[in-house]
Amino acid sequence: MMPHAAEFIFPNDMNGVAWTVMIVLYPYITGLVAGAFVVAALYHVFNFKVFAPVARFALAASFSFAAFATLPLLLHLHQPQRAFFIMFMPNFTSAMAGFGFIYSFYLTLLAVEILLVFRSDIVAMANEKGVKSLLYKALSLGVLRETAKSKEIDQKWIHVLSIVGIPGACVLHGYVGFIFGGIKANPWWSTALMPVIFLSSAIVSGVAMLILLYVIISKMRRVSVDDECLRVMMKLLWLFLILAVTLESLETLNMAYEAGEEWHMIHRLITEKLRFSFIYVQLLIGSAIPFVLLLIGWMKKIGPRTRVTLGTISSLLVLIQVLSMRFNVVIGGQMLSKSFRGFVDYIPEWHGREGIFVAIGVFTLPFILLTAVSQILPVWKVDAHDH
Repeated sequence: MMPHAAEFIFPNDMNGVAWTVMIVLYPYITGLVAGAFVVAALYHVFNFKVFAPVARFALAASFSFAAFATLPLLLHLHQPQRAFFIMFMPNFTSAMAGFGFIYSFYLTLLAVEILLVFRSDIVAMANEKGVKSLLYKALSLGVLRETAKSKEIDQKWIHVLSIVGIPGACVLHGYVGFIFGGIKANPWWSTALMPVIFLSSAIVSGVAMLILLYVIISKMRRVSVDDECLRVMMKLLWLFLILAVTLESLETLNMAYEAGEEWHMIHRLITEKLRFSFIYVQLLIGSAIPFVLLLIGWMKKIGPRTRVTLGTISSLLVLIQVLSMRFNVVIGGQMLSKSFRGFVDYIPEWHGREGIFVAIGVFTLPFILLTAVSQILPVWKVDAHDH
């Protein structure tokens, strides 16, 4: 039987989806970097003392996720060592190469800011006796003494780096949306809103991850969660969730209202191929439910234990929502045939270099690094005047 005309695809579409799970994971991890840094920047730049309990940890988390942000891309490449050519033979007109320059700058900024934030502790531990002090002497970069003047200079530089880091975080993740938004041949991707959507959802996922880690680690450390800090973070997450979902909805509504020739297939993509991941997971489970839970959770009359429960559940659902959004954009855009009269099916593989098992392994690496950083540096230390 001949296939229906609506299911016509070009021969080159028979190769299937080229950007698979790793390219879904890449913007997801990158988004966690930007979101975690926002909380640290609000503390260092705008003097939000309420974030003092998590400010140091947020910075460490941002660095840990940034350290592995490029790994999914390298695993996707057949010749990953060629990625370093952009540094030796730079092409500043290439949008793809742009990530290498932006990422390198941002990772360096995070590393320097961490050294400055923790300098007092590093210097103190470098002057102690024992083998462990050798590590801190290396981290101190030879500076084994602190003065009031040096502390003042460090604080100024932390302030400056945090200010520079805010637009840096915006560019870092807005760029990822720009890559997809700049592909004119794909109507599901080609929209001016795409960079802003990716940025807003990045902040949402980063703040949600920070809340989740803060609650879980506090339970593991057997210390109480700072109620006001959690309440304000939930309020921040609620506000950015509204922004992200509004932008995502406006993008789809705009396509529906214009009703261009491609809308018929995009409508089918949303309601048929991506029905579960887009309508049920992204919109209902990951957006509507957390919206209500967060709204209740950040109200002052709610008890601390209830707030912790609501914050944990809503943060987990939001993280699932953002992952679903990344999947719908990356995979969904490739399922739409270039003929605009058919679809390409996608079944993720479990094994292989870009399989689900490898993706899970890659996603655990930032948490392993974060654990190591937490063992080396006092990420939960709070200055007396900030508590």
